[in-house]
Parts: sequence; structure tokens; C-alpha cells
Amino acid sequence: MVPFRSSVLLVALFALAGCAGDNYQPKAEPSMYRSMAQPGAQLDEAAAASMISGYRANNGLTAVTLDPELTRMAKGQAEIMAQRDKLDHAAGKPFNVRLKAAGYDAKVAAENIGAGYHTLAEAFSGWRDSPPHRANMLLKGATRMGIAAVYTPKSKYKVYWAMIIAQPDDGKN
Repeated sequence: MVPFRSSVLLVALFALAGCAGDNYQPKAEPSMYRSMAQPGAQLDEAAAASMISGYRANNGLTAVTLDPELTRMAKGQAEIMAQRDKLDHAAGKPFNVRLKAAGYDAKVAAENIGAGYHTLAEAFSGWRDSPPHRANMLLKGATRMGIAAVYTPKSKYKVYWAMIIAQPDDGKN
């Protein structure tokens, strides 16, 4: 008789599970898959920081937090590349010159740029699969980051990206 009771219990559990499924409402698409190749698209910067921090943690490194100044600088770089329709670290001024001009005192800092990636997931994957970009995301000592994506409909790329990762020299790391 015990096997019969176990079978009835399993059938009852499956029936209850089926009831819960009838009311299931799928959640919105994760922000890392949101297309930035459309007017008004907003990059989820917190999701980007979480994604990069997770990648760093998987590689034995510290997490990074969003830094408003680095985000502003990343946005400026993405915007100038979009305006010029040119993927180039020096599209405005060279990275080190931009850091100094902004008064950002960093022990170490690096910049990743990209174009043509329509989602955060694509940009992250592209950077992860490129040895120099991966090295930047895994910059030892980095604790802060800023990231931006700029949509430009007239470009063949549609979206320009910039990410800056740094260890500020402020004694607060």
C-alpha cells in the first residue's frame, strides 16, 4: 500500500504545480538584453556594474561600483564617437588626457570602447572575448566604473559604447 500512497502524493504535487503554472506571468526581459539601438533606450548601469563585478569575482577580483564621474566621462566618449561615427579611444582626446582634464586621480584606469553591440549582453560578451578588453575588465585593484551607450540612427553601428574602470587614488578604496 505504501507505493500507492506515494504515487497519489506525487500526482497531487504535480497537479498543484500545474495550478501555479496557470497563473504564471513571465517577467519583463532582463535589462542586459534590452536593445540600445532605438530612440530613448536607457542603459541599466547597475546591471552593467553587477555583470562586470560578477565576472571579476569569478576571476578572484574585487567588485566595482558605479562612479558618477566615470559614467559622465564614458558618456562623453560614447557621444563624441557617435557624433564622428568613428570608433576611436582618441576621438575627442586621448584617454589619459581626458582623465587628467576631468581631474580624476586614478592609481590605475582603463577604457573599453565598442560599436555595433545592440545590448549590454553583446557588449560584455564582445569585451570578454577580446584579450585586451578582457584585461581591462579584470584590471587589478579597480573598484569603480562608469559605462554608457549612445544610439545614433545614421551610423552603420547604431550604438557606441564606452566603459571606464579605475582604482581612484583617494585613499577610500
